[in-house]
Amino acid sequence: MSRLLIILLLLAAVIGSFFLKPKTDPEIAFLEETYDIIQTNYWKRIEDQDLIDLYLAAARKFGQAPQLVTAKDKKDLFNQLGKIVKDETTAATIADAVLANLPPAGKSRLYTQKLAADLANTVANIDPTTDHYQSLGIDQNVDQTQIDTAYQTQSATATAEKKQKLNTAYQALKDTTTREIYDTTGADPTLPYKALTDQIYYIAIQKFSPTTIQELTAAVNAGDQYPRLNTLILDLQDNVGGAIDGLPYFLGPFIGPDQYAYQFLQQDKKEDFKTKTGWLAGLVKFKKVVVLINQNTQSSAEVMASVLKKYHVGVLVGTTTKGWGTVEKVFSLEHQLSDQQTYSVFLVHHLTLREDGQPIEGQGVEPDVSIKDPNWRQQLLAYFSDPGLVNAVNNLLPQYSGAQ
Repeated sequence: MSRLLIILLLLAAVIGSFFLKPKTDPEIAFLEETYDIIQTNYWKRIEDQDLIDLYLAAARKFGQAPQLVTAKDKKDLFNQLGKIVKDETTAATIADAVLANLPPAGKSRLYTQKLAADLANTVANIDPTTDHYQSLGIDQNVDQTQIDTAYQTQSATATAEKKQKLNTAYQALKDTTTREIYDTTGADPTLPYKALTDQIYYIAIQKFSPTTIQELTAAVNAGDQYPRLNTLILDLQDNVGGAIDGLPYFLGPFIGPDQYAYQFLQQDKKEDFKTKTGWLAGLVKFKKVVVLINQNTQSSAEVMASVLKKYHVGVLVGTTTKGWGTVEKVFSLEHQLSDQQTYSVFLVHHLTLREDGQPIEGQGVEPDVSIKDPNWRQQLLAYFSDPGLVNAVNNLLPQYSGAQ
């Protein structure tokens, strides 16, 4: 009997301790999880005290807690925060402030559901608010001739703002490849192309999306109708980057399969990325290649420019790129603040490295021929001995077209 009593008392003690154990407030569980995500996944090693100081600074500013001067460790930090952070707005604001103050400043943020959805659409190059068929006043079953007619008819009387919308719609629907992509994915085209002369072909990559490799193949195949083509101008000017996960597939056509293309840096460790596709036959005919870059070429476009420079695929012409060499990722949060909103952490988790092993961030990729040099045309001529190519490049650089 006494043994049974002891067992019952022990069981009661265990159950009691379970119910009496203090429950972590959702705001503190949320903030602790953001802390752990940052420390594990941020591109740079960050010491506990440095991260603690960021949370304290944010709490002092947004938690109305000037008495928070220091915390001896992580446990002490969240014990103190638990006394002052009692609502969703304060917790979310503190987390966002901490993320925004991680170098490079402003690139890491706390994301709401809408921001995460907007990012996904941006990466996919989809505008969910626009219907291109509706913009042209046609339905999805029309043939190509009807698309051309609708565009020409509406453009004739359209305002400048309306014309821009019509042009965007027409670019998405004007040929079989871009129309198929739009019909199946909703994505806008990223890669206009044309023959500048019977020997010079022009391809502009405006951004990278999951469909860009499909568009590149179509653009290169379209060049087969010009048998004398031997020169390519690849335009990366104003390319804002995007879909960096696709670069191992997109670079293969230019440098071949299974090639070490580029590196990422995270917490003092470098990660190599190799190409996952092979040569694109239609690119082989281009014996002379110029790659245009400028101060607005950024992110994955800078990585591509660096790789093409490293493998001597072409001559980089223009100005030093933007120096936006971060790779961000969205991390989901298990602990949420309410049922009305789902937050996630948008965090810089890698830096990209250029061909010399230096970070692209803050430095950019330098051209082989800088068009800020008054003698840039002579320098380009020295590479190819082709005045026609130099003139074609000059015409694509209006801001420096007067340079001699």
